[in-house]
Amino acid sequence: MPQEPLKGLVHSYETFGAVDGPGVRFIVFLRGCPFRCLYCHNPDTWAAASGGETATAQDILSRALRYRDYWGEKGGITVSGGEPMLQARFVAELFEKCHEIGVNTCIDTCAGVFSRENSDILRLIDLTDTILLDIKHADPARHLELTGAKLDPVLDCAKYLQEKGKRVWLRHVLVPGWTDSEEDLKRLADLIRPMSNIERVDILPYHTMGVEKWHNLGLEYRLEGIEPPSDESISRAREIFKSDKPAA
Repeated sequence: MPQEPLKGLVHSYETFGAVDGPGVRFIVFLRGCPFRCLYCHNPDTWAAASGGETATAQDILSRALRYRDYWGEKGGITVSGGEPMLQARFVAELFEKCHEIGVNTCIDTCAGVFSRENSDILRLIDLTDTILLDIKHADPARHLELTGAKLDPVLDCAKYLQEKGKRVWLRHVLVPGWTDSEEDLKRLADLIRPMSNIERVDILPYHTMGVEKWHNLGLEYRLEGIEPPSDESISRAREIFKSDKPAA
């Protein structure tokens, strides 16, 4: 009997993403995430078992290719989440099909489940053209408090990507009172300074657009009352990284 095609757990799609990788992107948001970030704006993607749909790699590719004329030379497909590495085998299958027809590939990952022993994750990395690596905090204790997960796999992933010379865009969410101190920002800047494969650093201002989702899901939002960072704070954070990496 023919083997049943592998299916991914998909939460939703975005057809014209402008900030999730090079050029214009078709973005696939998957279900399931190992982190529980206090500021997450998509807590509805945490659980793999609820919401969304299932789809094969060919289903997604066919859907994405409807918009290929808008991608330009640099655009392509980005897989986000949730966490793509939780469905590494499926995403790798999708990206293999992408490369067969010259479609640029990108993942947005927190790297919380990265392991050098996981062949599916290593294959996914090999098939990914650009990796958006989210480092939530450079301090292990604060990272655990902020995300509910350990920092070690994230740093090991960053090291592995450097060893492999993979193209990386670093992403860091600036949360007042949590990730915006000069000490914490300099610690992260020092951490990535030796990594010549990091092409840019994106400082992402904290926002409150996902708070209603927390309330609708019956979840306690611990950052109630925290306002988005000021323009001055954002500029200061970007300046800390600017001397070494292009920031945006």
